[in-house]
Amino acid sequence: MSSQPEMRYFSTRGGDETLSFEEAVLTGLAPNGGLYIPTHIPSLPSDWQTRWATLSFPELSHEILSLFIPTDIIPTTDLKQIIDASYSTFRSPLVTPLRQTGADEYVMELWHGPTWAFKDVALQFLGNLFAYFLGRRNAAGADEELTVVGATSGDTGSAAIYGLRSKPSISIFILYPDGRVSPIQLAQMATVPDSNVYVVAVENSDFDACQSIVKTLFSDADFNAKHRLGAINSINWARILAQIVYYFSAYFQLPSEKRDKVQFVVPTGNFGDILAGWFAKKLGLPMRQLVVATNENDILERFFRTGRYAREDAPEENGQAPETAAVNGSSDGQQATPAHSAVKATHSPAMDILLSSNFERLLWYLAHETVVEAGESPEAGRSKAQKTLNDWMSTLKRDGHVDLGEKVKAAAAKDFWAERVSDDETLAEIKRYYQLEQYGPYVVDPHTAVGLAAQARSVKKSADSTWVTLSTAHPAKFSSAVELALESSSSFNFDRDVLPEELRQLESMEKRIFKVQGEQGVRDLIEQVKRGEVHPTKEHAGSI
Repeated sequence: MSSQPEMRYFSTRGGDETLSFEEAVLTGLAPNGGLYIPTHIPSLPSDWQTRWATLSFPELSHEILSLFIPTDIIPTTDLKQIIDASYSTFRSPLVTPLRQTGADEYVMELWHGPTWAFKDVALQFLGNLFAYFLGRRNAAGADEELTVVGATSGDTGSAAIYGLRSKPSISIFILYPDGRVSPIQLAQMATVPDSNVYVVAVENSDFDACQSIVKTLFSDADFNAKHRLGAINSINWARILAQIVYYFSAYFQLPSEKRDKVQFVVPTGNFGDILAGWFAKKLGLPMRQLVVATNENDILERFFRTGRYAREDAPEENGQAPETAAVNGSSDGQQATPAHSAVKATHSPAMDILLSSNFERLLWYLAHETVVEAGESPEAGRSKAQKTLNDWMSTLKRDGHVDLGEKVKAAAAKDFWAERVSDDETLAEIKRYYQLEQYGPYVVDPHTAVGLAAQARSVKKSADSTWVTLSTAHPAKFSSAVELALESSSSFNFDRDVLPEELRQLESMEKRIFKVQGEQGVRDLIEQVKRGEVHPTKEHAGSI
């Protein structure tokens, strides 16, 4: 491993500067709006398939993360301690266990962490990373504080809060679209009493609007420098890095004869979960392809089918995406989508996203594959791909769509295909898995159901494969969709069969929420908190 070049990180959108792992994690989003990616994809040790086969999840995590984190940034002993602390909070000793659902079909349950969602795998780790880096700097005489700002469509918020609650020198502001997360998701965030936690309802918004506010704040050099912003959304490279591990874990949990024909199906909206799988494949994990499972907000499915990355299918007027697409309210207590938004509210709300932030990372690699010529230096190739990616993103911002062409589409098809799943199909899949005979009954949440419906179609396209679908949340977090799907099953009782006692107790706990209007409201809240004018107590919560 010592023969490999030094691992650094650079922005997808340009610039010669490279950052250390610590700098990339603490910076989050590059000043030019790009996302950080590694200067190279490292090589696995030659004996990884035998030496790693019996490792625990924390041990496996240490092996993989060490490929990307030099020991002069985090010494080996310290990294092991961070990892061990991060996964000591999980209810399953396997951390991300497999459950068999068919002869060659498995579900990987990623929701055994403290908030019952897959985001815990990365955010328990990221929270401990933040605390480690800040603690080390402040112990050396610095006086640094980190203001973490993130957007959530449900699960990221609670996982981030549980990862950062009461961490010294850190305050956390989680933005969510008011009325558009499930009651349990909101309760998980708003009932946390720790004094460094601020749960922020952005009125008349959707997830994309909240994510846009976060990116704007990070791009504001003065505001960012003043408040030392930190990112917990999957724009932060450490999130992707931590998620790579569970693809290797799934591989080793499979029977040995089924490992080398595995295909992963990933329900995804923001593309981070499946991007981690792509990095696992590029590292050398044997897999055939990755199946992108989307709901009716299908920007990703449309790209893989057409090569066109577009905010929506509706025709543009005067170069702008239309501002219509209001829809009826959907499950889990959500309100109707705001009139300005083209996001459709579905039974799988964590995937109700128009633009997938992490897709930019894949696009950089696709640009590099399709525009860099043989013989160009690594630096020249990197710069050429950055310019191409920056041009694509500028076109997307200006026109609402960008046509990437057949060459890029063909390059993407080497590793991915995509399936779009409707709301009706989502409910039908929940019902089908509850009625499994040999391997059931099995209750799944609507996002997992999107993945399983995509898997059912994919089985017909690729024979003799082992299928692993990622299950991203416990079904208790999406009660309305689950109960709607199973209302005709007389044997089903949600409270008895699904709802854990820990989540049941949340309903009666006091909630603390700050309501704001748009970007300026978020700015004002952060400023007021930092000046000591607003405190995270129930009596101070309210409209700002």
